[in-house]
Amino acid sequence: MKKYFRITTMVYLVLLGIILGASLYAGAVVAPVTFHTEKWLGSGVLTQYQEGLIMTENFIRLSYLVNLLVVAVVLYEGYKYKKFERDTITLIAAFFAVSTGLMFGHYYLPDILTMQMGGEAMTKSEAFINTHKGSEINFKIFSAAVLVLMIRNMQKACK
Repeated sequence: MKKYFRITTMVYLVLLGIILGASLYAGAVVAPVTFHTEKWLGSGVLTQYQEGLIMTENFIRLSYLVNLLVVAVVLYEGYKYKKFERDTITLIAAFFAVSTGLMFGHYYLPDILTMQMGGEAMTKSEAFINTHKGSEINFKIFSAAVLVLMIRNMQKACK
């Protein structure tokens, strides 16, 4: 059983790394490129609203990976908790990864999609700006929690 759990741990660490990498790439590369298309396409080709629609589609696809990770964290960390391999830092990071991951895919994204369906004027409203800012903060917390989970589990796996 120990051999299979080591393999599961490796798969879990790779999944954490993939999701963390995808999250950082989306925030550090995809968003700045998408919201500055005038540098590559010239001015007037896409409006900020159209750029936002493209970015939303990227985050919808990222939310599938985030949901997969939420399930993996619950199963893996829950199993370790049940086996009395408890660590306060890991439990806190798992809680934040699960809660912010679920908020990203099932609270913020649906709200943003609903507001985008209201048209360009709705995306300039105070409600949209606040929701968008909240989703950015939420996703940063998610990424930090995934990083902590990755580090803590690597430390345990290397013992």
